[in-house]
Amino acid sequence: MKRGRKPDGASPSQPLADAESVVLNLIKSKQNLGIWLADIKRESKLQPAVVDKSLASLVKKSLIKQVKNIQNKARKHYMAVEFEPSEELTGGAWYNEGNLDKELINILKETCLKVINKLQVTTAQGIFDFLKDKKAINCTIGQISEILRSMVLDNAIIEVKSTGLGEYHSIPVGAVCYRIASAATGTGPKTVGAMASIPCGVCPRISECTPDGLISPKTCIYFTKWLEF
Repeated sequence: MKRGRKPDGASPSQPLADAESVVLNLIKSKQNLGIWLADIKRESKLQPAVVDKSLASLVKKSLIKQVKNIQNKARKHYMAVEFEPSEELTGGAWYNEGNLDKELINILKETCLKVINKLQVTTAQGIFDFLKDKKAINCTIGQISEILRSMVLDNAIIEVKSTGLGEYHSIPVGAVCYRIASAATGTGPKTVGAMASIPCGVCPRISECTPDGLISPKTCIYFTKWLEF
């Protein structure tokens, strides 16, 4: 008499090895996004105890790993070992082991300020090239650009457009560049747009800002600081 075939992943009495295969394939299918424990139990359709045993066994065999999800650090999140967590999970370069790397941010701000003060006026690429030549700090052009935007919002520096004349002769006309806020006077450069004197003018999310939205002048700390100033 032939035995009936068991539904995939449906029986709590199926061998643990089979359950491990179901769990491992499910986790691998999520690639660098990984999957939350509760979703593993729901999508695998295995008994919770079987999922827990399978996960413990797969971790021990170094086939999967538990990773941090900055959006919800309390959740257990799993990923196959051959993948690296996406920025959606880790928060990108500004996060270290799930925590905002404030030390790195402060170091980059101080370093950028020193370079701008030395060069008087420069672009994000100019700062990146300067630091790369000096081997002063390991960072990306993207990180430099983000730091500069933050410093503009903090009124530490000002964003201007090159005229191509005088101290701007090495910078293409119209290119966005930066200088110390207190030094951005006189008739040389033009500020970027009529709103450049307020934080809204350089805010990368201005298009999403509405009076009663999630991003709003009512809740914006930079706009509040500007009003107080």
